Amino acid sequence: MLMLGLAVFARLSYKKGTILIEGDVPTPYGQWDLRVRAYRAPACYYSDIVRYLKNSQIKFEDNVLKPPPAPAITRSVKLYPYQEEAFQRWVENGCRGIVCIATAGGKTFIGLKAIETLRQSTLVLVPTLALVDQWTQRIREMLGVEAGVYGGGKRELSWVTVSTYDSAYIHAEELGDKFALLIADEVHHLFAPGYSQAAEMFAVPYRLGLTSTLHRADMRHLDAPRLIGSVVYEATHEELTGTYIAPYEHQKIFVELTPQEKAAYEKHWNIYTSYLSQRGLEMKSEMDFQRLIRLSVFDSKAREALLARNRALKIALNSEAKMQFLAEQLKNSREKTLIFTQFNSLVYAISKRFLVPAITHKTPEAERRLILSRFRSGEYTTIVTSQVLDEGLDVPDASRGIVLSGTSSMRQHIQRLGRLLRKSSSGKVALLIEVVSKETKEMEISRRRKRKPENKDA
Repeated sequence: MLMLGLAVFARLSYKKGTILIEGDVPTPYGQWDLRVRAYRAPACYYSDIVRYLKNSQIKFEDNVLKPPPAPAITRSVKLYPYQEEAFQRWVENGCRGIVCIATAGGKTFIGLKAIETLRQSTLVLVPTLALVDQWTQRIREMLGVEAGVYGGGKRELSWVTVSTYDSAYIHAEELGDKFALLIADEVHHLFAPGYSQAAEMFAVPYRLGLTSTLHRADMRHLDAPRLIGSVVYEATHEELTGTYIAPYEHQKIFVELTPQEKAAYEKHWNIYTSYLSQRGLEMKSEMDFQRLIRLSVFDSKAREALLARNRALKIALNSEAKMQFLAEQLKNSREKTLIFTQFNSLVYAISKRFLVPAITHKTPEAERRLILSRFRSGEYTTIVTSQVLDEGLDVPDASRGIVLSGTSSMRQHIQRLGRLLRKSSSGKVALLIEVVSKETKEMEISRRRKRKPENKDA
């Protein structure tokens, strides 16, 4: 036991995603590690351990955080009243917790306000490289600070660093002791198995989650209180529409398959449903579908059925009638339009047929930046994309979205709508057009994504 006179004394340090507590001082979450003859705890409990030592009047030496040099913040972030309320709720909760605000409601500004107010080294986690660019630009414009970047081949550590979730997971041990504030944008990603492990390895005491839709089908968002905090504020589309975000209309257009497409669709779908019937299988949940995938590993008939299902869906989602509808919509139109599809193959087909720029996960960083820059400036009026721009694209004057195919996820539906809801000075009314193939599985997929999931506080 380390002693100062007769007083109990502890020494805290960071080691590979954990907190070492030397001094033979038991603390919450600490377990004795015989190899180093000290207690060890997951790094995410760092602030709990410090609080315990202070409350127990145990003197300690804290060597955990080693932040990069701090720059001067030269600007101040202005918030709307609802954003200010959300920020204050987070502060009152000990600077931990999740803010759920409708897509296009300006969640980024709450994160920027946290950086400005706390003046602590900050790691911002985002799911895509497009959001890395957007956050670094906003940090530069709103705070006058140049951010470092982890992701897209870059590994730049700064007092404020923006990283993809993937890169933060890979470099968690390296980054875990460098920051006092963690901002997790689109925080529902944080609860995925690998990313949640990274969250455990960060010693950051202050944590802010930002999302429009916290709910996950696998229910892993219920781990939020431990990893980042509970929901502290919520604001829906209905509460913000008109005053803070653009009003919108939603249209659903049904199209017919060609006779050839219909024959091929029915052929493949019958193979799939016949297998389910023979095996007595019902597809009522995601777990049922995962069971079929597992069966396909060693059952050739299951694999054939799964492939037939995928071929049928691809016919429905990529039908020629959808392309003809799109042609009519784009004809002589200068309206800022985002086209969303499920498959990259259709993205490239649309790009080639209509001569519009395409963005997928394979698009090089420089090309993606150039396309988005020209779209914002108005040089390009249309972009076609798969799922890579579902989250985070900020284009205030984009007013029309055409969904040619998607998943049954309500989150994806909300996020795609959110790309159109940013207010502009033109008093726009956003329009989301959803194109669905009749008499196919896609009709059910479309119905399911309109069901609002329970978004209870985690």
